[in-house]
Amino acid sequence: MKAYRIPKITHTISWDELNPLTDFSYPWQKEKAPMTTFNAYYDENHIHFRYVAWGPKPIVYVENNDKSEVIDSERIELFFRRDEKMQPYYCLEIDPNGRVLDYKANFYREFDLDWVWPEPLDIQTNIEEGKYIVQGKLGIPVLKRLGLLKDGQIQIGLFRGHCIALKANKASLKWISWVDSKTEEPDFHVPTAFGILILE
Repeated sequence: MKAYRIPKITHTISWDELNPLTDFSYPWQKEKAPMTTFNAYYDENHIHFRYVAWGPKPIVYVENNDKSEVIDSERIELFFRRDEKMQPYYCLEIDPNGRVLDYKANFYREFDLDWVWPEPLDIQTNIEEGKYIVQGKLGIPVLKRLGLLKDGQIQIGLFRGHCIALKANKASLKWISWVDSKTEEPDFHVPTAFGILILE
């Protein structure tokens, strides 16, 4: 299983000082994926994370500004599970406008879209020329309470939905992943799509 080690840092630091995770790919496409990087570190109370997603101006669907509109938008994704049974697992899908589609699920694809992450999410986003940035922090007590942080490790899926078109409010997406789930069709909701964050 792929692993990414994140340091403990208790002082102010620039993201540029950290070693990013860069091995994201298009498991279901022949062409090379647009660059995506992920960084993280932790302190006494939070895990801090940052995605940088390169590409053209991101396509974001906005009508009522409901969190469900993230489904038809460019986005990054973080999935968390306790173990390979994925009973349950937890998902955060965040678009470049900072909207969060948070939900709980049970394998296979039994979604509870009314569920919300049990703490306010401090999400910051920025759209720049040729890329967008999503960063935030997750409370360590919440991760422990959900059974997701155990023995200094978190089982995590790191993904990106790259929106290439939006027609009649329906997005066409190409799927980018840190881990190749080895499924025939794009699917992140399977045990083989996860890796491990190791808190050093």
